[in-house]
Amino acid sequence: MFEFLRYEARKRVKGSLYLSLGMMALAGMIIWVYPSFRDSFQEDELLDAYPPQILQLFDVETMASLEGFLAFEFYVFGWVILLGLYLAYSGAGLIADDVDRGRMDTILAMPVSRSQLVAEKFAALAVPIVTVNLLLPPVILAGGWLIDESLSVADVFAVHLLSIPYLFACAGIGLCCSVVFDRVGIAQRAALGITFGIFLGESLLEGTGYEFLGAVVPMRYYDPNAVLLQGEYDLVGVAILVAITLVLVLASSAWFTRKDV
Repeated sequence: MFEFLRYEARKRVKGSLYLSLGMMALAGMIIWVYPSFRDSFQEDELLDAYPPQILQLFDVETMASLEGFLAFEFYVFGWVILLGLYLAYSGAGLIADDVDRGRMDTILAMPVSRSQLVAEKFAALAVPIVTVNLLLPPVILAGGWLIDESLSVADVFAVHLLSIPYLFACAGIGLCCSVVFDRVGIAQRAALGITFGIFLGESLLEGTGYEFLGAVVPMRYYDPNAVLLQGEYDLVGVAILVAITLVLVLASSAWFTRKDV
């Protein structure tokens, strides 16, 4: 039992470590350049250099503190966008890759149901999601200490813990594309386009009469600014993200069960 989960999880260990190293390098670079911004600008003067559309798109609140700088430069850009796109892309290859390469017939000849195969392959994405969220907080805290900036330990760990259901939801978008499309390249491009498209849509619809359309968009329920700047933990948002993920996985499983491969 769980043979596919163990196999897929082992395959993702090395890639997860490389992903974590890349995110560490990005975090280190952002923290390293922060003192030059802090010493050159008073309060939020730097925000005046950005167009209002960019501030709205990336939900920028302040860059006068390391927390605000990280929220914008690292968590909104690096976590919400880049890592969300990475998980959507990874999820899009879970089923479509085996179908595209002609391996799915052999896999389904084994004593495994299609729903079990979908669930175990999706669960294996916990390896990169958990790994990157375990390794990054100490790096962020150490970086702040090295430039004489104090960060809340609880808030830094919380912003990573709360990102886990968000990243699973992004992976769920990719999984849906993976069962709909037989060509892995098409599935991956569709997952990237949909994930980035709903991020743009949610950002642009905020504060308009159409804001309600973003009620099912994962990005609405993960806000690094609220965690790092106000110390607010949205547990209701976590529950909604878990529900969104479950719906996406169940829908993908149902589609794949009925699909002629």
